[in-house]
Amino acid sequence: MTDETLRTSTQVPKKANLDGLEERWGAAWEESGTYAFDPNTAREQVYSIDTPPPTVSGSLHVGHVFSYTHTDVVARYKRMRGYNVFYPMGWDDNGLPTERRVQNYYGVRVDPAQPYVEDFVPPHDGGDGKSIKYADQKPISRRNFIELCWKLTAEDEKQFEALWRHLGLSIDWKHQYQTIDSNAQRVAQTAFIRNLERGEAYQAQAPGLWDVTFQTAVAQAELEAREYPGAYHTLAFHTDGEDVLIETTRPELLPACVALVAHPDDERYQHLFGTTATTPVFGVEIPILAHPAAEIDKGAGIAMCCTFGDLTDVQWWRELDLPMRAVLGKDGRLLNETPQWITTAQGMAMYEAMAGKTTFTGRKVLVEKLKETGEMIGEEKPTQRMTNFFEKGDKPLEIVTSRQWYIRNGGRAYEEDNGKDLRENLIDRGKELEFHPDFMRVRYNNWVEGLNSDWLISRQRFFGVPIPLWYEVSESGDVKYDAVITPSEDMLPVDPSSDTPPGYEESQRGKPGGFVGEVDIMDTWATSSLTPQVAGGWLRDEELFANVYPMDLRPQGQDIIRTWLFSTIVRAHLEFGGLPWKHAAISGWILDPDRKKMSKSKGNVVTPMGLLEQHGSDAVRYWAASARLGTDAAFDEQQMKIGRRLAMKILNASKFALGMAGGDAAVDLDPSAVTEPLDHAMLAMLSDVIERATKAFEAYDHTRALELAETCFWTFCDDYLELVKDRAYDRDGEFSADGGGGKVRSARVTLNLAVDAFLRLFAPVLPYATEEVWSWYRTGSVHNAQWPTADELGPAAKGDAKLVSVAGEALAALRKVKSEEKVSQRTAYQNVTLEIPSGTLKSNEIVRSELESAAHVVGELTFVESDVEAPTVSEFAFVES
Repeated sequence: MTDETLRTSTQVPKKANLDGLEERWGAAWEESGTYAFDPNTAREQVYSIDTPPPTVSGSLHVGHVFSYTHTDVVARYKRMRGYNVFYPMGWDDNGLPTERRVQNYYGVRVDPAQPYVEDFVPPHDGGDGKSIKYADQKPISRRNFIELCWKLTAEDEKQFEALWRHLGLSIDWKHQYQTIDSNAQRVAQTAFIRNLERGEAYQAQAPGLWDVTFQTAVAQAELEAREYPGAYHTLAFHTDGEDVLIETTRPELLPACVALVAHPDDERYQHLFGTTATTPVFGVEIPILAHPAAEIDKGAGIAMCCTFGDLTDVQWWRELDLPMRAVLGKDGRLLNETPQWITTAQGMAMYEAMAGKTTFTGRKVLVEKLKETGEMIGEEKPTQRMTNFFEKGDKPLEIVTSRQWYIRNGGRAYEEDNGKDLRENLIDRGKELEFHPDFMRVRYNNWVEGLNSDWLISRQRFFGVPIPLWYEVSESGDVKYDAVITPSEDMLPVDPSSDTPPGYEESQRGKPGGFVGEVDIMDTWATSSLTPQVAGGWLRDEELFANVYPMDLRPQGQDIIRTWLFSTIVRAHLEFGGLPWKHAAISGWILDPDRKKMSKSKGNVVTPMGLLEQHGSDAVRYWAASARLGTDAAFDEQQMKIGRRLAMKILNASKFALGMAGGDAAVDLDPSAVTEPLDHAMLAMLSDVIERATKAFEAYDHTRALELAETCFWTFCDDYLELVKDRAYDRDGEFSADGGGGKVRSARVTLNLAVDAFLRLFAPVLPYATEEVWSWYRTGSVHNAQWPTADELGPAAKGDAKLVSVAGEALAALRKVKSEEKVSQRTAYQNVTLEIPSGTLKSNEIVRSELESAAHVVGELTFVESDVEAPTVSEFAFVES
């Protein structure tokens, strides 16, 4: 820091106030480009952040404020350390959350058969629409629906931006992106085409998890295990000599049964392995087989394998080479056509009674028949079973066979060029990444090691990035899915539903010898996994990309390590052969008063704008910054009140300190003017705090840095200010008489130096209050100022820091007596004896004059060393009024 930034006159207001600072300084920062990224830079000067793009599906909640404040604190600190900070903002506006919000908001749903309507007016416009049942939502064309998606997300993004600006995020708002715009589509489609060319993307007809509500496939990373009520049914399968009893919670899948499976070591079934049984009611002959995944101690120890009831069925189907006998459709209903493997009259009649029904109704019909035939033993036994749900769904997932697109992610064996398996390479990437806190690393490792399938990226939805492919149609009119037509990169982005592939004309769409477009879109994570590339200018601005990539920081929540963090590493590894960033800062969760995670789905979230207006943005930021990375924090308005008190104290203490000299002279910041021991001690304490807070920030421990600064600041306010204010004011000329003016200047300079450093220490957390004070005596912004260093205090900080606390404790004891005696603190002591801890006499003698002045001792102040732990007044007499 140099005095060149000092104002020629100090402009301390008559009354300091926090109200209105957000609007005033927000506008000033925008006008002056305080947080603008300079593109004319070198990579080593840049600190780049892969900012999480919030999902645009309604409103932000206090959990967003919590985690995004953590990121902003880092950005502000790095900017003050001299880095050119690249801090963009993205909006995650494609995928299921947006579609569901549009359906609820406008009361519509997609029907691809509907024609496009110009100037379409939706039946509803506003509200959450939750009272509108699916059947009552107006069917509209895909194009009309997408237009509504664009309209609503644009409105939501404006509200999100307004809140972020009010919170004081130091975003460069010229760097914004959407995960659905043409830039994001080009990046996502280019990356996918390259994955395909290298063999990292492939399509497969295979069983997969399916959400019947959203009508889309679901990836492993999107699963959520929940309890779901069910009932065990004991069914009798028939063999030549005996009935084999199995227990199942899914009797409606009996027509899809392909085998009975028991553990190879289970003695109860050794004699049955290699034989066959017939299914109850349907009479289909199936094998009885052994597999180690069967659980001996669960139920009867033998289970029916159906295609498919759960993921174990899929494992048995693959490893035991069983036939495919699917009976469930994508709508969650039993298929209408009676399967050809059911040949008995009773079986065909039973299936006809179940055909087209939901699994619930189909189960009810079949169970009645099983009871009638006596093949169900006893009554149902209610149970709670754990089953898979789509994280955003409310019905259990089914397993449906369909054609889907995958990207390799280590879930299945795949050897890379270095001779290692992809999974092994991705585990190595996790070792290279710096996690903050480090214990979050284990969540990454556990996820990668537990993968059992590649990354399913295709989705049967509408508002998203299209998979950029077409397929040839044979002369007989059949779609040849193995004859893939890809666009050239210079064509991207493309929408296969409306764009024509190279070498074809639009008139050939869907015709024999022509083509059809891929109708699926990419999973939203397939685009979000490329946020460093999308935000950083890959394929669009190579100079920018070279200056920001790989990025320095990925901040995010702990719950999406398995999705966002991992998938971003996968894409960077496959395309660039390295990590997408150096550091990952993982925030904890916000807990409600019942210690439950706050989430929209639980209905226990708090919307933040009211909090920001009530307490002030600095106060809410203080609450957020008081929680360490990776640590869950309680929603606590009391903590916000403490933050507001701190922000207000910064204003008032600074006003007090900067105005000591009176008038409007420039602030004196010359450390060579500091001559007094107590002043040296205060600066020594501050110097130590600066060094320790800097180390904490460098270790991504913003909470520790805040704690250190705050503790020192209150010592400064409660002890040092009170001890030196008479000397600093020098109203009566007592200290400046006989050449003692240096003592006055020493106090004033120390106060100014302390305020100047405290403002910068607090600036990352409390941007508004610190900027307000900074403007009283400096030009420019505190947020572009140099981070404080111990060196700038020079020899002035070479004192004994303990002297401040020694003096502070002594003053506290002298004040305590006046409080207990219920007299004013300005009441003078005639004489007072202060017992002090052994070994502190020398220190107390050094600050005698400050103690006498601050405690108004007009007679004798006597120090007596004793075994006391803290200073205690043993004798005293007040001056008689």
